[in-house]
Amino acid sequence: MKNWPLYEVFIRSKNGLEHRHVGSLHASDATMAIENARDVYTRRSEGVSIWVVPSAQITASNPDHSAELFDPAHDKAYRHPTFYELPEELKHM
Repeated sequence: MKNWPLYEVFIRSKNGLEHRHVGSLHASDATMAIENARDVYTRRSEGVSIWVVPSAQITASNPDHSAELFDPAHDKAYRHPTFYELPEELKHM
C-alpha cells in the first residue's frame, strides 16, 4: 500500500449540480479508488456521482501569481454589461 497513488475524490450530491472535493485516499487503481470513495464518503447515500483523479495529474495555479490570473482586465470594459439599459420588467438582473 505504501506505493499506491493518491487520488482526489469529488462527489456530486443528490441535490447538487456540481461535484465537490471531499477528500483524498490511496488506492491501487481508479476502480478501487471509486469503490473506496463510495464506502468512505457516501455512507449515508449522499452522492449520485463520484469522480476520482490521481493527485499527480492535478496542476494548480501558483498563489504568488494570483493577481495576474484573477484580477479583472480593466482595459476590456466590453466584458461588463454596464452599457446596456434593461427594461423595468427585469427586476433580478
